[in-house]
Amino acid sequence: MKQPVLHIHERPAHFPQWLLFSLQHVFAMFGATILVPILTGLNTSVALVASGVATLSFLAITRFKVPTYLGSSFAYIAPIIAVSQQWGVEAALFGGIIAGSVYGVVSLIIYKTGVNWLLRLLPPVVVGPVIMVIGLSLAPVAIDMSMNQDGAYNGTFMTIALLTLGITMLAMTKLKGVWGAVPILFGIVGGYGIAAAFGIIDYSPIQQASLFQLPDFTMVFVDYMPMWQVGALLAIVPVALVTMTEHIGDQMVTSKIIGRETMKDPGLHRTLLGDGVGKAVASALGGPPCTTYGENNGVMAITRVYSVYVIAGAALMAISFGFLGHIEAFISTIPNPVKGGISILLFGVIASNGLRTMVESNVDLAEKRNLIISSVILVIGLGGAMIQLGSFPVQGMALATVVGILLNAILPKEEVETAVEVNTTEETKQASNF
Repeated sequence: MKQPVLHIHERPAHFPQWLLFSLQHVFAMFGATILVPILTGLNTSVALVASGVATLSFLAITRFKVPTYLGSSFAYIAPIIAVSQQWGVEAALFGGIIAGSVYGVVSLIIYKTGVNWLLRLLPPVVVGPVIMVIGLSLAPVAIDMSMNQDGAYNGTFMTIALLTLGITMLAMTKLKGVWGAVPILFGIVGGYGIAAAFGIIDYSPIQQASLFQLPDFTMVFVDYMPMWQVGALLAIVPVALVTMTEHIGDQMVTSKIIGRETMKDPGLHRTLLGDGVGKAVASALGGPPCTTYGENNGVMAITRVYSVYVIAGAALMAISFGFLGHIEAFISTIPNPVKGGISILLFGVIASNGLRTMVESNVDLAEKRNLIISSVILVIGLGGAMIQLGSFPVQGMALATVVGILLNAILPKEEVETAVEVNTTEETKQASNF
């Protein structure tokens, strides 16, 4: 393992170096963090502020021992859109708060009992197909933005979308180093330039923007008294079960990069709690739920700068960007075909990551049990299946997750399987106190 440029608790030698290191992380998270509010109708400036606040919360809860950045989560795009259309955006945000609270409950259970029960509840044969459902269920959104204007096909839109897609793919495959970690940002900038050449951009929001402005926060517990819309919670909260397993994978990657077992010190219970608090805080401010970002892990792996001070600096920069009026104005002028072109690749990558989860975990689809579980999850999740519980519908990804968990619990295994369990000895659980 190569010697780090900066260890976890080392500060950069001088402010310009600190600024440069932190700016690299801002670039890495920026494209993905603003794309989620763009697609869900939430405020992009609030999302940037929420991202920074969530990251600082995570760092504090993990005792500044885990250099991780939190940005907008793609897993919640489809549920937020569906809930906002039926019950309003406030119900979706409240669902994000409750999803974060679920993290807190699970972190307490893990602290007391270990994590193996969660891995048995949500094995790769369940998690993989559910992740595929998350990505593929968004495919119609990407295509609609790419080729339709006011519900009608527009050839210019489709051309811009395909060119934007091409730029994003080139950035993903050809760029190396830190630049290779920001393909979405290159796609936005390149696609914007193409859209400008076609003359479809309205620049008036930029011309009318002020230099500094207060983000349009939706303070859930101030502006809106949360109503327990059970249907909204049933649509959003189950996503937390899936993203928890992704969190475990992210922490394994982080541990390998920095050369320290973050699942032991400060402990998985603390990293999960930090992630959950980040989700709840971001949603309470009016932003999308946040999650740990692999893009920023990539930056750390490339630069070998593991300092939590650098991550905190990136969080403060994100918060400050949220108060710059011209940034929000620029984002608001990004046309639909540019967003659609990027989303074609992005949503496909999400679905492919679900497939990769099964492949890397050696899920054998020749086994009838595995084939049944994955097949039923995919069709129920993508086919529009719904179960009505009184006046509350359970449908889509939420229903697919529940069905997958039940099938995994009741279907007999074809052969004795050796579970690869995370070491949760008493020493591991007591590595740190709550």
